[in-house]
Amino acid sequence: MQQQPAGGAAPQRARGKGRLVTKQLAGRTRLATLYQEGCGKIRLPETFDNSLEAILINSSGGLTGGDRLEWSLCAGPGTDVTVTTQANEKIYKASADTALLKSEIEAGEGSRVAWLPQESILFDRASLTRELHVDLAPSAEFLAVEAVILGRTARGERTEQGFFRDRWRVRRGGKLIHAEEVRMEGEIASLGQQSAVLSGKVAFATVLYTGPHLEAYLPRLQPVLDQGYAGASLWKDKLVIRAAAEDGFALRKLLVPVISLLRKDANVPKVWNI
Repeated sequence: MQQQPAGGAAPQRARGKGRLVTKQLAGRTRLATLYQEGCGKIRLPETFDNSLEAILINSSGGLTGGDRLEWSLCAGPGTDVTVTTQANEKIYKASADTALLKSEIEAGEGSRVAWLPQESILFDRASLTRELHVDLAPSAEFLAVEAVILGRTARGERTEQGFFRDRWRVRRGGKLIHAEEVRMEGEIASLGQQSAVLSGKVAFATVLYTGPHLEAYLPRLQPVLDQGYAGASLWKDKLVIRAAAEDGFALRKLLVPVISLLRKDANVPKVWNI
């Protein structure tokens, strides 16, 4: 529960929501609904094919304890949607409570959804709960990437302590196909040194793909993954990739070709360029 300073009002907290609904019109993906509230903003850059790209923006500039940012996407049947963020989401030191970053996705029949937010950067003593809830139609194609950087090493920053919880629930046709829980609490730096956790790496990511091209992608991915600290597993109609790196730049050098390959060799969104 958020603590209130003695003799004063509770600190102002950031609140943001954004909802995007797409539809198919004349063979192209079009906007059906756009809703924005508080610090949650959505921008739609021009595309030159049949897809739609959305850029999520947190106008508060970052999150700290007690802040809430919620995104919702509903991709209509036959639509092709890519969602990314304007920049890294910065999670600052929390004096009380935890920041919540919650995303909900629905993908209709025959739709293609690429969920590609840029990395979340956790500063020392940051506190973040991140949730991803996905409901896929039986014929939908889905790609998701979620990445975390524990401090900006180029600036000499180090995340010694903090709290991070990451919760995924992905369903297809109402049936749960992927669930995971990650929780790092307390002495994060020491925890990350363990070989069963990050082996001293400070940047890590999970990539999930489920769709019609699973078996074709795996042999093409392997040479890319062999260049870094990463591995892939394919089972039960889904492909899961885990990757870790010495810093955010090294992690992105690995993720960019992986994302491109899983998008049928399409480029990553321009805001991802390094």
